Amino acid sequence: MQHLLSIKDLSQQALLDLLALAQTIKANPAEYRNALDGKSVVMLFEKPSLRTRVSFDIGINKLGGHCLYLDQQNGALGKREPVSDFAANISCWADAIVARTFLHSTIEELAEHGTVPVINALSDLYHPCQGLADFLTLTEQYGDVSKVKLAYVGDGNNVTHSLMFGAAILGAQLTVICPPGHFPDGKVVCEAQELAAKHGGKLILSSDIAAIEDHDAIYTDTWISMGDSASMEEVEAKFKPYQVNAELMQKAGAKHFMHCLPAYREVEVTAEIVDGEGSLILHQAENRMHAQNAVLVTLLS
Repeated sequence: MQHLLSIKDLSQQALLDLLALAQTIKANPAEYRNALDGKSVVMLFEKPSLRTRVSFDIGINKLGGHCLYLDQQNGALGKREPVSDFAANISCWADAIVARTFLHSTIEELAEHGTVPVINALSDLYHPCQGLADFLTLTEQYGDVSKVKLAYVGDGNNVTHSLMFGAAILGAQLTVICPPGHFPDGKVVCEAQELAAKHGGKLILSSDIAAIEDHDAIYTDTWISMGDSASMEEVEAKFKPYQVNAELMQKAGAKHFMHCLPAYREVEVTAEIVDGEGSLILHQAENRMHAQNAVLVTLLS
């Protein structure tokens, strides 16, 4: 690994190694207290963040490293000075760059022009750190993820893309159920299908909510991100049949519920489910730090 821009860039063994290392770091944090001793990581954030910023900042500290956070008060990266200059200058001082950007092309430009590892902390196309945390969580619950049947319900987005790549590479089954017109990016779907065929995974796409039957876990994300121009009435009209509730969980036979957060109770998921016994949301949130620490240790060791 030189960078972590997308899960699709990982081999199956590299992905398995990251998940195993995350489990080891989580179980034995004292052994990694100096893993990033003398290392500095710059975080460039164009977007607001809770879990990503806090989990990286505290995680880097737990590994003995130093974290510097830079928000973009003057707008997106590249407005005040070229992204290439950002990358080249930061590479003079820091040992890695963590970037949360609007455009994935910005992440790619940082990796192209910098000389240190770049970690994608979220872009419009991918959310690999979230995906790693999700599959770490599923590994803890089920052991062999290749035996897991996961369903994603709602708006196809960057999280969906990372889930598709992770499931495909790990040989798991992922069913993506979206309203018409809100499926994941077509190119990403084709790439994920190729990876699934290579590794024994299975990717199913459908608009029929009946496809939810026979799954171990149901994953959803906010509907709000589908577009600022749409009214909540328009959103609910399209997505209400895809709400995760007790009836849907029972229909799926699902034991667990997953969400990358923030969650809007009684919108994409009912409070009964998101706060219920089978909810893994806090496990996912905690595992953001452990999964990211595994990436940092791998890239900077």
